[in-house]
Amino acid sequence: MVEDKTMAGRMFGIINYVLLTIIGLVTIIPFVHVVAGSFTTSAEMAAKKFVLIPTDWSIEAYRFIFSTNTIFKAMAVSIGTTAIGTVISMFITALMAYGLARRDVDGRKVIMFLVVFTMLFHGGLIPTFLVVKELGMIDTYAALILPTAISAFNLIILKNFFQNIPEGLEESAKIDGCSDFGILFRIVLPLSMPAIATISLFYAVTYWNTYMSAILYINESAKWPIQVLLRQIVVLASGMDVSSDLDSVAPPPAQSIKMAVIVVATLPILLVYPFLQKHFAKGAMIGSIKG
Repeated sequence: MVEDKTMAGRMFGIINYVLLTIIGLVTIIPFVHVVAGSFTTSAEMAAKKFVLIPTDWSIEAYRFIFSTNTIFKAMAVSIGTTAIGTVISMFITALMAYGLARRDVDGRKVIMFLVVFTMLFHGGLIPTFLVVKELGMIDTYAALILPTAISAFNLIILKNFFQNIPEGLEESAKIDGCSDFGILFRIVLPLSMPAIATISLFYAVTYWNTYMSAILYINESAKWPIQVLLRQIVVLASGMDVSSDLDSVAPPPAQSIKMAVIVVATLPILLVYPFLQKHFAKGAMIGSIKG
């Protein structure tokens, strides 16, 4: 019986590795194709359609994208929005999550109901635009941050994580004369770094991918984030009439431009992930458990 179980275990391991390898290849091959296509010449792209390793390497697509300083301004806007927005979102989310995690807070069930309600029903595009307009945030960077400053989903995950922290730690801190803010910033947050890293990554990706908010609230092209500018570059490379600083530049093939745009838009936020990976799984799993 032991020998059969060992054989079954080996077969399971082999099948598991094969399936994971196939899934990994299905995931990574399209990305490799995009990166390779961004370095491919127009002739090779037209002949092969699907390229994993370019025969003739070319950087014309990237030369076209970085031909003006406009893209560097847009990159600075996205980096600033992502950094500042993530800090603001984490600060607000942590304060609210800690309050809702405290069992002695009156009315927390009602507040939690309102939070969950916003996940099911949304005010809509027009009311949100009117609120942003009345607050004077049109054509300001605040419009890229404040309307999405807090996520109900992230709030619930962080609240559940806070509830898993032993109450005895907080009681001991109170006996030592620590205030509620002191407990939060000196005890709760340091013990919650896996969840903090996870939620920060969620917020950072959201801010980096900001597109619709910029389209709706930002009229000045100088304040566009990278996602909106790269969309304009793709449209320009496709031969459409678009007002842009790149109009005077002869574009390379549109397909290479599109792939280079994907690489440029994905690489910065992709580089952040390895630094948070060790906290990611732990934070998401623990925060998803109901406390």
